[in-house]
Amino acid sequence: MIEEEIVTIDEVAKYLRVSERTVYDWAQKGEIPAGKIGTVWRFKKSEIEQWVNNRLSAPQKAGHTAVKVESILSSERILFLDKASKLDALTTLAENLAAAPQIKNRQELVEKIIQREELMSTALGRGIAIPHVRLSSITDLVMSVGISRTDIADFQPLDDEPVRLLFMIAAAYNQHAYYLQTLSFFSARLKNKDLRSSLIEAQSAEEAYKLLVKV
Repeated sequence: MIEEEIVTIDEVAKYLRVSERTVYDWAQKGEIPAGKIGTVWRFKKSEIEQWVNNRLSAPQKAGHTAVKVESILSSERILFLDKASKLDALTTLAENLAAAPQIKNRQELVEKIIQREELMSTALGRGIAIPHVRLSSITDLVMSVGISRTDIADFQPLDDEPVRLLFMIAAAYNQHAYYLQTLSFFSARLKNKDLRSSLIEAQSAEEAYKLLVKV
C-alpha cells in the first residue's frame, strides 16, 4: 500500500479544521471512515475525500439562508487561467484573491492554500476543485473563481476528470458555519452540467459572473 494514502487523526483534523478530539469521537462512533492499526486510528485519504464530498453535496437544511454570491464575489475576482499545473493555477488564483480587502495577509493566504492542497486534494470531481481556508487574518468570507482554458490534470480527482473550474474560498476563522454553508452551496450548484459548461465557454469575466449570481 502506498504510504501517502494513509493519514493520521492529526492530518484529518487539520484538513477538516476541527479538533483531533472531534475526529477521534467521529471514528469511535463510526461517523467517519476509519480503521485501527493496532490501537491507533488511521484513515484512507480517498475515503476521507469522498466522505467530505458527500457531506458538502448534501441538500441544505431547511431554514438556511441561500448564499448571496454577489456579496462574496465580483467580476474582478474571476480569472481565465492557462496553467497546466495545480500549483501554478492555485498560486495565480490566490494572488488574485489576496487583493480583496478582506484579506490582510497575502503571503499567509497563498501559503495556506498550497499547504491545504498538499495535505489533501480539493478536487470534487466533474472538473471542479474548491480550494478553501479559514484564517484569523481574514476579516470576512470572500472568493475568487478560476476558469481554466486547459486541463489541470494533477489535482488527482476521484473520477480522474481534469479540473477546469476552481472556486477558491477564504473565510475568517470564526465563520465556520457560513464557511461550510458556502462550500455546500457551490458543491451542490456545480452539479448542474449546463452551468459548468456555460462557465467554461464564457468569453468574459462579466459573463461568468452573471451566470454565478443568477438565481
